Amino acid sequence: MTTLKVHDIESAPEGSKPLLENSLKAFGMVPGLHGVLASAPKALEGYQVLHQLFTETSFNNDELTVVWQTINVEHACHYCVPAHTGIANMMKVDEAITEALRNETPLADEKLEALRTFTLSVVRNRGNVTQEDLDAFYAVGYGEQQVLEIILGLAQKTISNYTNHIAHTPVDDAFKKFEWSK
Repeated sequence: MTTLKVHDIESAPEGSKPLLENSLKAFGMVPGLHGVLASAPKALEGYQVLHQLFTETSFNNDELTVVWQTINVEHACHYCVPAHTGIANMMKVDEAITEALRNETPLADEKLEALRTFTLSVVRNRGNVTQEDLDAFYAVGYGEQQVLEIILGLAQKTISNYTNHIAHTPVDDAFKKFEWSK
């Protein structure tokens, strides 16, 4: 089994220390993922910047959660699914949405289901979606902006999901009650 070091603020490279301090301020802890990414300060910075940018897109909290968790579940990320379950709870996302995403069952809301379906198509087909995929996505009210914002979210989640697969990042205590496996 491969593992990577999980840094705290003291053990982190100098370039990562202020970034981990920002994580501590934002989350009240240094998430394990951030501790792993700290070995490469620019990787941690890139992840944090992508996260911030994705949260500033046109998506509301439910939609952000749909994109994040659809990707996390498809990538079978043992760390991100529980973490984003906890985050979704903090964001006041309906638990029915979170549970459907974790269990890979259709969402009751037609627009959110279209978002989930299109996000899955982007991930599974590595961006090679069909015109029919786009038409179905557009038919519920999304547009080109949201297509590109999904790709932004996918960039963020690829960093975290792949890092966690390689590092076998331990699930943070705050999210252990949401542990998950595919």
